[in-house]
Amino acid sequence: MEIIVSKFGGSSLADARQFKKVKEIIDQDPRRKFIIPSAPGKRHGRDHKITDLFYMCYQLASHGLNFDEVFNIIRERFLSICQGLKIDLNMDNILEEIKAKIEKGSSKDYCGSRGEYLNGLILSKYLNFHFLDPKDFILFTDNGELDQKATEHRLRERVKNIDRAVIPGFYGARKDGQIKTFSRGGSDVTGSIVANGLGAILYENWTDVSGFLMADPNIVKEPNPIEEISYKELRELSYMGAPVLHEEALFPIKNSGIPINIKNTNAPKEPGTMILDDESTISYPGTITGIAGKKDFTAITVEKTLMSRDKGFLRKLISVMETNNIFIEHMPSSIDSISLIVSNAKLGANLQKIIEEIRIYCNPDNIVHYNNMALIAVVGRGMIRTKGISAKVFTALAEAGINIRMITQGSSELNIIVGVDNSDFEKAIRAIYKVFN
Repeated sequence: MEIIVSKFGGSSLADARQFKKVKEIIDQDPRRKFIIPSAPGKRHGRDHKITDLFYMCYQLASHGLNFDEVFNIIRERFLSICQGLKIDLNMDNILEEIKAKIEKGSSKDYCGSRGEYLNGLILSKYLNFHFLDPKDFILFTDNGELDQKATEHRLRERVKNIDRAVIPGFYGARKDGQIKTFSRGGSDVTGSIVANGLGAILYENWTDVSGFLMADPNIVKEPNPIEEISYKELRELSYMGAPVLHEEALFPIKNSGIPINIKNTNAPKEPGTMILDDESTISYPGTITGIAGKKDFTAITVEKTLMSRDKGFLRKLISVMETNNIFIEHMPSSIDSISLIVSNAKLGANLQKIIEEIRIYCNPDNIVHYNNMALIAVVGRGMIRTKGISAKVFTALAEAGINIRMITQGSSELNIIVGVDNSDFEKAIRAIYKVFN
């Protein structure tokens, strides 16, 4: 029987009403056999995410402070869901066990994972599915990295005689049994691991939006939806700030080519966005897939005559950044200069220190920096070997009166990245979007 793995985000499981929608979706297709729940998200703008509340309990407990008030909010939320679904789960006792462990000094990862754990218990009871605790088969190495081979082997063994199951997202365990979480949003990764390990035909990721949009709707009014996108395009857009899917969720399924369908729990009939293998046919030649960007970068430009003849120059330059634990986002260059583009947040207060070290180790002719830059990525496989795409981008920016401070394009022709002033960020995205729509 074909298997579909379906992950439901926090907004999809925020209260009993949303749980009922999820059940209706699952009941519509018997191939939806393995379900990955997130912790309850916000029900409204002033609400709290359950994971945030659990982390708050951890912080208070770790300082010896009383966290009853915060935990009571968690308790009321889960009891309300159980009552709304009319299921008998003995939730009070389960919550008391968790509270006692937090009081005794349980780890931050343990606390952060309990929202998914509890939602998994509720959903499995409501659906009458098996409950599988991922701590028993999603395995991490001693250095905190996912052990994918061991995980997939253990997963297949665990589900050998199980037809349908709920598997909480976001966490697994180290070899010693200690709970270990992924980074925030990591339930997406759990779904990807399960889909790959069980050879699913499709991985559905249900959220509160109908897939990806070509641009941020907070910047562009009613942007067009993206019907299809490749793994590589998604990686580029996610890295540059486009929301919806955790950027690491692609790695477990990349080699198997399992498609991912981003769907809306509140509008299940809408097609959403289909994420396809990189080798799939391009159905939109001559155009772009999407636009995304981020503000607050610094460009450090190092100038040196005959730089290309200094064999150790780049090594020494990069080593300065490495020893200061600074990640380089981009490195556009010319014959006698090179620019290091770094995030202001990562750079912190180290700018002058780094500039001084570059002077000492690299002996440049000049160093200049600019710390008020935004990066915008124009992404699309439809750009490959298509004449005029770059011209459209640059003409649109020029006509909008926007000065370009940096340009870089990879040899794959998958994206064009431009740097503009922070103050021009929104205007630039609107100008680029308009010229392609």
